[in-house]
Amino acid sequence: MRSAPGERAGARRLPETPAVLAVRQAVRSWAEWCAPAGAVAVALSGGADSLALTAAAVVELGTVDALVVDHQLQAGSDAVAADAASAALALGCRSARVLAVQVGRDGGVEAAARQARYAALDDARDGLPVLLGHTLDDQAETVLLGLARGSGGRSIQGMAEWAEPWGRPLLEVRRAQTRQLCVDLGLAPHEDPHNTAPEFTRVRLRTEVLPLLEEVLGGGVAPALARTAAQLRDDGAVLDALAEELLHTASDGATLSIETLATAPQALRRRAIRSWLLTGGAKALTGKHLRAVDELITEWRGQGGVAVGGGQPDSRLVAAREHGRLTLRHERQARSGSEA
Repeated sequence: MRSAPGERAGARRLPETPAVLAVRQAVRSWAEWCAPAGAVAVALSGGADSLALTAAAVVELGTVDALVVDHQLQAGSDAVAADAASAALALGCRSARVLAVQVGRDGGVEAAARQARYAALDDARDGLPVLLGHTLDDQAETVLLGLARGSGGRSIQGMAEWAEPWGRPLLEVRRAQTRQLCVDLGLAPHEDPHNTAPEFTRVRLRTEVLPLLEEVLGGGVAPALARTAAQLRDDGAVLDALAEELLHTASDGATLSIETLATAPQALRRRAIRSWLLTGGAKALTGKHLRAVDELITEWRGQGGVAVGGGQPDSRLVAAREHGRLTLRHERQARSGSEA
């Protein structure tokens, strides 16, 4: 029997239900745009989203390695991870590896688990792109979280379909569709209790805020948020390109021309400043940092430099205005006690 269009020879045949076709089409469209060469890895949690992604990726992309992260935060997590690995092999993955990680507490459990997960996936991917099972619903939640931070358009651009090495083929697929695919294939996804724990902000967005917005605004909120994120990413890409041109014009290799920056539109100037600071070693930049550095250019009153993070134990990284140039350097910090 010949394979269906897009279906790899030897792959498990999938029923042509609406949910299966929607997920497969999403993976196929992503692959046509991103053009991954050879094998890919899939981050598989055992939940419905990543199971659906794995099933479709095996059929549409061919050689797939499954990477299963065990966060070890719950009793029996090792068994859940083992079941996910077995499911991956049954779906036709070339290999399935369980990655046990230790989750810290910095920034809260959600942030620490995410940091540990991405670090483990990056270490284990062996040069392959890693596909993540984020859906349109996840995108909507991400946009709302970014909106609450209030740090401009960049914070509500959401997640990109491709940000090397991370690929997200399902950003136009609804969570209900991945669940239905699992039903159609007879798969039993793991239901992570953390996904319904109200102490997590994202869970409350999912279970309380978005349903309320859907009720008040008459539906379609999640797709609208996802469309907004996509539009902002497109706009942001253009602005970033123009900002890089401005940065090239203003730079002498180490410092920036105040005159050149001062005559540029604010949106481009602040993007150029942000890129320059990050390249110079700045860490954890905030809107407050960018505004303060921008004021060295546009509201100069003789103020001192701006510490932007990214320093060393005995020094801090400081942006300052000197002789018509914007400079970035490490300044030694005064010692405490009698040596201060």
